[in-house]
Amino acid sequence: MKNSLVALEELCQQRKVWKEQGKRVVFSNGCFDLLHPGHITYLQDAKALGDILIIGLNDDASIRRLKGSTRPINPLKDRAIMLMALKSIDEVVPFSDDTPFNLISALSPDILVKGGDYSIDHIVGADIVQAAGGHVTTIPFLDGYSSTRLMQKIIKSGT
Repeated sequence: MKNSLVALEELCQQRKVWKEQGKRVVFSNGCFDLLHPGHITYLQDAKALGDILIIGLNDDASIRRLKGSTRPINPLKDRAIMLMALKSIDEVVPFSDDTPFNLISALSPDILVKGGDYSIDHIVGADIVQAAGGHVTTIPFLDGYSSTRLMQKIIKSGT
């Protein structure tokens, strides 16, 4: 099994190698607390945009700040293991900030991608990627899937 998490410093060194090899690096980020078919489709579509897909994964403290004290359901290590089991993902790098700005700045991906609920002018790091000659895009959501909706369903069912 691939390592579940990579340190930013190590990933920056690998990024240089991929750049020399002419590989297109795609970056996205999120919590990925409860994986569902919408996530899987999104990640497959993101991978199709380039050669290497890097996921910036919010650590537990940043998720609590963003989503409240009951989240995450799954701790960082478990979420990373699940993501790395997917063929579409090449590397998972954790971050503790509220946004992935520092990751994007350090990695300078060729393509930055977010879900369809974002407009490009509101995507953190879009300016950095575009200034470096990269591309920023969004991928539509798969209808009917969301982690919040899944949690509500679990709570409603009482299990």
